[in-house]
Amino acid sequence: MRRMRPAAQPPADPTSSRILDVAERLVQTRGFNGFSYADIALELGITKASLHYHFATKAELGRRLIARYSEQFSQALRGISERLPAAPARLRAYVKLYTDVLSDERMCLCGMLAAEYSTLPAAMQSALRTFFELNEAWLADLLEVGLHDGTLSVSGRSADAARMLVGALEGEMLVARAYGDPARFIAAAELLVAPLDGARARVRSSPRARTGAARGAPRRLRSPRLARSARAGPRP
Repeated sequence: MRRMRPAAQPPADPTSSRILDVAERLVQTRGFNGFSYADIALELGITKASLHYHFATKAELGRRLIARYSEQFSQALRGISERLPAAPARLRAYVKLYTDVLSDERMCLCGMLAAEYSTLPAAMQSALRTFFELNEAWLADLLEVGLHDGTLSVSGRSADAARMLVGALEGEMLVARAYGDPARFIAAAELLVAPLDGARARVRSSPRARTGAARGAPRRLRSPRLARSARAGPRP
């Protein structure tokens, strides 16, 4: 979700990369309709004519932004799958992608664009749906793996749970941003993920845990002196 290092590929034109870097940050902080070519040109010290040479239209710039972001995100997901064998750990690593973006005082690029969906060109709308479908498919596969090996617990279809997770995480980012408080996002995300953790769910539903809960409120603590007095019985 943050600007990730792309995989090895033919060297990109450095000016195009710089333009994409600046545009990505502007989308993540202002939205696609919140900046113009003039803003990018001023920041990079280049002419608008040079911008149009690299990206003929803002719509083309937006489409390239989504394509690059999607590829970087896909690489991050592959890295999670290769690095972490356990499904619960992969799920929390996925959530951390969102946390890292928010801690950089940015939003998910595609989450910001989704808020402006009706104003985007058709090519950008299509690329945006592809990004979310990538996320949902990866999460659905992860949930299926966790269900199969008993490490995750899902109520209903994995595909539906995956859509819920993506939507909830994107939405909570927006709310946390309004308060300038990433801790709100972290707490809400944990409430989403914790019920899916099969191992934790088994601990919560174990006979010992239920017995402890049934005992009700904690016992009142008494001082040793009062305890001795109680054992000795009432004084005359």
